[in-house]
Amino acid sequence: MTIRSESRLAIARGVPEVWDYICDVGRWPQWAPTVENAWVAGGAPLAPGARVEQRAKLMFGFTRHRAQDVTAVEAPSSLAFAGPLGTSTARWGMEFAPIEGGQTEAEMWVEVDLRNIMRALPRGALKGRIQRVMDVEMVAIKAAVESTP
Repeated sequence: MTIRSESRLAIARGVPEVWDYICDVGRWPQWAPTVENAWVAGGAPLAPGARVEQRAKLMFGFTRHRAQDVTAVEAPSSLAFAGPLGTSTARWGMEFAPIEGGQTEAEMWVEVDLRNIMRALPRGALKGRIQRVMDVEMVAIKAAVESTP
């Protein structure tokens, strides 16, 4: 069983500026509330086959390591990742398209293949939580990119 969520908004900057910001993995903690720090393993470029390593925030100030594989990079229009989400497999990505006025339509999507114990979770609650986090992330991305001179 797979659930999918999407979040999209317009960013008042061109696609190249949005692309550059998202591809700067070290800046992910600025917009992703669960990321304490992030880097591409071995200093490799953000390309298919690369691995994005993260220190993820947990409750009570704890952190843990997590990693995602880069599955697609099509500059400057889309990128995608895959990795675990609990006991399940998740994929997420972003797509960018120019829109009128030199703006960018940005879309973030997440797909989770529910497995094992996660199949017992209420689908609506999990999907709602994923949606809320994506919406927060998208607003933070918009604010960060638009505030860059």
